[in-house]
Amino acid sequence: MIELTAAQVAAATGGRLHADPDVTVTGAVIIDSREAGPGALFVALPGERVDGHDFAARAVASGAALVLAARELDGLPTVVVDDPQEALGELARYVLATVRDGGDGWPRVVGVTGSVGKTTTKDLLGQLLTPEVSGEDAIIVPTGSFNNEIGLPLTVLRVTRATRYLVAEMGADHIGNIAYLTRIAPPDVGVVLAVGVAHVGHFGSVEAIAKTKAEMVSGVVDGGTVVLNADDLRVAAMAGQAAPGTTLQTFGTIPTADVRAEDISVDATGRAAFTLRIAPSAAPSGNGEQRADVALQLVGPHHVSNALAAATVALRLGVSLPDVAQRLTAATARSPHRMAVTERPDGVTVIDDAYNANPDSMKAALRTLAVMAGRTRRSVAVLGEMRELGDGARAAHDEIGRLVVRLNIKQLVVVGDGAYHIHEGAMQEGSWGSESIFVPDLDAARAMLDESLEPGDVVLVKSSLGSGLWELGDHLSMALTAKDNNK
Repeated sequence: MIELTAAQVAAATGGRLHADPDVTVTGAVIIDSREAGPGALFVALPGERVDGHDFAARAVASGAALVLAARELDGLPTVVVDDPQEALGELARYVLATVRDGGDGWPRVVGVTGSVGKTTTKDLLGQLLTPEVSGEDAIIVPTGSFNNEIGLPLTVLRVTRATRYLVAEMGADHIGNIAYLTRIAPPDVGVVLAVGVAHVGHFGSVEAIAKTKAEMVSGVVDGGTVVLNADDLRVAAMAGQAAPGTTLQTFGTIPTADVRAEDISVDATGRAAFTLRIAPSAAPSGNGEQRADVALQLVGPHHVSNALAAATVALRLGVSLPDVAQRLTAATARSPHRMAVTERPDGVTVIDDAYNANPDSMKAALRTLAVMAGRTRRSVAVLGEMRELGDGARAAHDEIGRLVVRLNIKQLVVVGDGAYHIHEGAMQEGSWGSESIFVPDLDAARAMLDESLEPGDVVLVKSSLGSGLWELGDHLSMALTAKDNNK
């Protein structure tokens, strides 16, 4: 972050200063006292289990120069605000605006939202844009899924005067979330990937989800660019909400998309190859329609859409088509538990996609499992609960169980009560005997899989993060089968 005095922090957040106004923040902005270092700013966030105010003294003892808090803290240099989380956002907005005002509009901000694919697209953008710049902090890309009212400001606050690109992942679970995040970091390029049913339990309807994702369109800066998925009818319809002077770019597989994939093929490893074709309106050089071949290393044909979104942004920011194609082909998965493939020494292939799950991403992962297993290997789907689906949760889980049967997945293991209706759906669709097994928890799943997996099996592990199957993904990715260990 740029250096700020305590007085500047107070002015940016509307806070009351209880510190020497000349105390200077020279380090990172943190919310975990264990990360405190010299010159840090510690934001004391109240939580359900712990209160950050209780750890402020520890942060200062470890070198933090200032605390942003909701109350005075005896003996600690503090800026007192009504709401530390809201103040965190205001501080991020102030820092980004200050840097942009002093740097001819740099950094350029790319905002990415959508029901699925945000993190992968963000990671791809980092790999497409990084070679365009040089130097420390020249490009800021969030780690993991820092995409909410806390994670996004923390990402923005990493910006320095050397930053040229800021990639901002923007998530939502309520109407107004994206509008709030774009006020903190107004995008030069705003991307909407897809509208699905993720978090529908919070939103109440898919229409409300679409309304929220469309907040990205109105959140771009004057004269900015909106990038929309032409294959998603709800996303494509958002073009009508773009402000005058906004540039519209589309991506997809339909012939009218500005950036599109043609001749898509998927090999036995689940990796897709395609011809990247761009219309004159999307070509940096403006030399007419252009084409280039891309062969993704990412596992799953659904990543073609994410690659097209990232390519559209990169092209808009001036990266040449040959460079885009070469960098997409070289790009690798950067975030854990997202279609991470491990080839175990005992011949078992593990696909760990347990970071998150909704009906759309679950279907895509199951189809990839079926492709990778083919006709010669046993496919095993280990599935947990998809959370935040509201009243439609039972039907959504039932549908996944039925799809498992239709895809001829050989073994289904359903973990936890919240996912039970996947098992129920599979049984109703025609699964019989031990083709579908329900186990109550991770321990039972671990014991069963360690005993039953055989060389040649292809195993998918997938659930929402809160279901905890990522722990099972870690275990299976590192473990040999119990039978092999006991030899």
